[in-house]
Amino acid sequence: MTSQLFRLLRSACCAAAAWPWVAAAAATPQWQYSGEYGPAEWGRMLPAYALCDRGRRQSPIDITATRRQPLPALEFDYRSAPLRIVNDGHTVRVRFANGSRMMIGRESHTLQQLHFHVPGGDRVQGEEFPMSMHFLHRSRGGRLVALAVLFRVGAENPALAALLPRMPPRGQSERVLPGTRFDPAQLLPAAHGYYAYEGSVTAPPCTEGVLWIVMKQPLELSAAQLTQLGQMFPSNARPVQPLNQRVVTESP
Repeated sequence: MTSQLFRLLRSACCAAAAWPWVAAAAATPQWQYSGEYGPAEWGRMLPAYALCDRGRRQSPIDITATRRQPLPALEFDYRSAPLRIVNDGHTVRVRFANGSRMMIGRESHTLQQLHFHVPGGDRVQGEEFPMSMHFLHRSRGGRLVALAVLFRVGAENPALAALLPRMPPRGQSERVLPGTRFDPAQLLPAAHGYYAYEGSVTAPPCTEGVLWIVMKQPLELSAAQLTQLGQMFPSNARPVQPLNQRVVTESP
């Protein structure tokens, strides 16, 4: 493992209590992705959200320059599980408690949940992707690692075709569908090259110290599938944030 990526992994432990799905549950008014309480206002809504304005390692970013070097290989041990899904009004989340994990070299990170962003958030060379999926992981030591898979419009995605009809409307409680199993590995690209950078959670309180792994190979979804997702929740991508002299590393 390179020393730089090791430092990113180590620093990620400092953000252990700040996943976006638990952030600001009691905040009044509730933050949003647009309008009066959109991203430009997050840092002024509550003192706890100050990093949204003042942070120097915020996400998402536009990946325009990278340092190519040997990075630890990614290995996935994602396992099929009964579908556990909720639409919280910001996105649709699929939760996991079955020991699915991602290995970064020898570092093991347990998959907690995945969710959707439309548009995708992180950009590559200025390209805005219409959708992304974030796979959120936690290590035994509390390290937070977010894996981003980017999507372009193209062919229908078979895994999404099976999942979309089961997505609940906004405002309903979490569903557990024991008769329906879902395999998150079906939504990973075949090639495991990636970019890595130190960033933050992408919603209030914008806590930093999160290691971001952005997969280099995009997947595809159809225009109809993208429209369906847009009907589940409003556009929910935070604008790209300044790089502030961070180094983005890239695997060969």
